[in-house]
Amino acid sequence: MDRDHSVGSKSFTAVAINTAAKAGEWIKMKQGTHASLSQKSSSHDLVTEVDKGSETMIRNLIKTYFPDHAFLGEEGVAPGAEASARAIREMQDEEYLWIVDPIDGTTNFVHGFPYFVVSIALARRGEVIVGVIYDPNRDEMFVAEKGKGAYLRGKPIRVSSEERLGDALIATGFPSDTVSTLPVNLRGLQAVAPIARNVRSAGSAALHLAYVAAGRLSGFWELGLNSWDLAAGALLVQEAGGRVTDTRGEPYSLSVRHVLATNGLVHGELLQTLADAEATGF
Repeated sequence: MDRDHSVGSKSFTAVAINTAAKAGEWIKMKQGTHASLSQKSSSHDLVTEVDKGSETMIRNLIKTYFPDHAFLGEEGVAPGAEASARAIREMQDEEYLWIVDPIDGTTNFVHGFPYFVVSIALARRGEVIVGVIYDPNRDEMFVAEKGKGAYLRGKPIRVSSEERLGDALIATGFPSDTVSTLPVNLRGLQAVAPIARNVRSAGSAALHLAYVAAGRLSGFWELGLNSWDLAAGALLVQEAGGRVTDTRGEPYSLSVRHVLATNGLVHGELLQTLADAEATGF
């Protein structure tokens, strides 16, 4: 494969797909080792091993093809909102920046709940141009290229056609910050649940975004997320005809932490519902 800077977007996407598939298979294989674990510390060690191992694999594969590209992975950033905001600030102007979540849904992984994915995005000077999300348990590879649409198993996907929140299946997540962010999101849940057709939480923001893109969900919101949770999924939703903003309705960028992604048709209603409940996180 050509390794200079004239490499086309096809090659970027091919590397992202290949890398996500390899990491996903490795993670799935590691899940089998969990059965013998009994103590909490062991499950924490497993998560650390699998997160770090997956990220190292992804980084090495990408660097093999694109040694000059910048790389931002969850494992390379200290925990907490400040550190993750600073990391994306420092790196978002790079010509090419790979943004990776080596396993989104680690809590699910530990419990054997089969909803976890590998998320790989490539941004060019702050704009996401490739997004890949791979679910190894269902062998589903969601792929988007800027301006070229979104695909699942090679077939084009589109967002759902529900026009009212009352007909819409909506997803959210429960932030780990139990002091400030979680109570706000619970206010949002209390407001949305009686209006929407129903609400789901699969425990993986990246998977929720992929499902909005595929029309399986009509909308998703969550507070306190990081760039690696969102970058690939945001492009998928946009390329599938949907809309991604922050919870105030401002356009998506790599620095967004409080996200709202929908089929576009229920976006306004969901924005208003969260605003009325003072549940935007702002």
